[in-house]
Amino acid sequence: MLIELRAENYAVIDHAIAVFGPGLNLLTGETGAGKSILVDALALLMGGKSSAEIVRHGADKAVVSCVFESTSVAESVLEENGIDSEGAEIILRREVLANGKGRVFVNNQPATVSVLKQLAPELALVHAQSETLSSFDQAQQKHLLDRFGGISTEAVEAAYAAWKEASDKLADLLQGEADRLKMVDLWSYQAKEIEAAHLEADEDTALETEKRVLANAEKLYAAALGAFDQLYEGGTSAEVGLRAAIRNVEELARYDAKFTEAAQQLESARATVGDVAATLRDYAEGINASPERLAEIEDRLAALDRLKRKYGKSVAEVIAYGEDVSLKLAEVENRDEALKTLRAAVQHSSAEYKKAASALTTARKSAADKLSRLAEAQINSLAMKVKFEIAILDLQDDAQWTANGWDEVEYRIATNAGEPLKPLHEIASGGEMSRIMLALKVAVEEHSSKSNRKIPTPRTLVFDEIDIGIGGRAAEAVGNKLKALSRGQQILCITHLPQIAAFADQHFVIEKKEADGRTKTNIRLLDQRASTHEVARMLSGAKVTDTSLQHAAQMIATSK
Repeated sequence: MLIELRAENYAVIDHAIAVFGPGLNLLTGETGAGKSILVDALALLMGGKSSAEIVRHGADKAVVSCVFESTSVAESVLEENGIDSEGAEIILRREVLANGKGRVFVNNQPATVSVLKQLAPELALVHAQSETLSSFDQAQQKHLLDRFGGISTEAVEAAYAAWKEASDKLADLLQGEADRLKMVDLWSYQAKEIEAAHLEADEDTALETEKRVLANAEKLYAAALGAFDQLYEGGTSAEVGLRAAIRNVEELARYDAKFTEAAQQLESARATVGDVAATLRDYAEGINASPERLAEIEDRLAALDRLKRKYGKSVAEVIAYGEDVSLKLAEVENRDEALKTLRAAVQHSSAEYKKAASALTTARKSAADKLSRLAEAQINSLAMKVKFEIAILDLQDDAQWTANGWDEVEYRIATNAGEPLKPLHEIASGGEMSRIMLALKVAVEEHSSKSNRKIPTPRTLVFDEIDIGIGGRAAEAVGNKLKALSRGQQILCITHLPQIAAFADQHFVIEKKEADGRTKTNIRLLDQRASTHEVARMLSGAKVTDTSLQHAAQMIATSK
């Protein structure tokens, strides 16, 4: 659900904030007040195109932002794009500079228009005057049909993943075969060279340490014995001094108990000195100034360096490289068996996919027949006279296979008698498209209700100029359908008709005023009395009469 929408320095809007609620949110106002500007602002936050023209004259930039309730799918989109979650809400913001450049933020973190487009299907579907049918593309048409029919694509997704994995492995093996055969001799040489070295991980580090010890054997021996003498062996060693001190402190402790602990601490220090001295003595005795061993280590390190220059920065990387080329050699040697196994896997997974995709197509065709009839009736009840059908294009070529099946779903319509059915985007105008979408959504919801199936509808639906070319009973029918649809999801709708405005759960008025020589547009939430007055204005024009007020109150009461 859309919670809040803000616009600053956007077109003629100086600063406007709208806080929306559940159900049916209707926006009204006089012609030219800028009602569609807010819908365009929301479309911009759904990834629509921007331009410098939307920046209010004299401003450095335009800023539009909104807050949506989050969904699990939206959270997944954020995670995939490395954007932190903000709990139960998602905050979108888009800035457009006067030079046409822009910035996108999601949850106050830098993002891209691509992220907005990924989030849009889960948050809001906007049908604005300025839009094409891009927001209701082939994928969305298929999604709506699947929701109507309660059709799951999980089996096809799993089968497709298995087939794609096996096919990619087979193609990789076949495509790289010539290159592999050219590389066999090199791989063989590399594998033998690395294997002959009998490498151990991190041995170069251990050898470098041993080399330093051998190269400095005399210094180390002298240092270790010197320290041992100073700590333990010499006549003035630390151990001798500590022993004398302990005797004196123990004498003190015989007469004053407070020195007992001090005596114990000195004894502990003496023990520590003894341990360190023993370690130094053993280290000195273990030093072997062997020129032969030093030469051997230097030769080994030189050999390791040669291998690292060829195959990796460390011994561990060289070992990994050797394992990799050995695996490649094994694959070449076992090519025939690998090809046989992969071809069998492709054949099996292909058969499983065909079975699952065929079942999916059958289910979609059945659902398409039902939705076509229901949608046509709903569309024609909204002051249109059309023929409508949903075609399932069965594309069984494996080049057309996808995780959602091998067929395409195409919504077709004929808006004039005698005309052939054509895809929606070739026929429907902006106003017609809004009514068609409304009819489709109502058909889906009513079917869901009758079949006792809950179909998730997480998105906010936005309709602009849905009432073009209609009035009277048709307008009332549109209002009724919007109200019915709003019981299951949030609806935002711009309307010029009082018959529709009377159905509002939240009624906003868009006003354009002049202040300090500048035109400003703002949005205001109406209470019940103000809403009645606005409906009366829509009924009678600029002059609101008692009769129009009574008529408005009656219309609102009837719509509840």
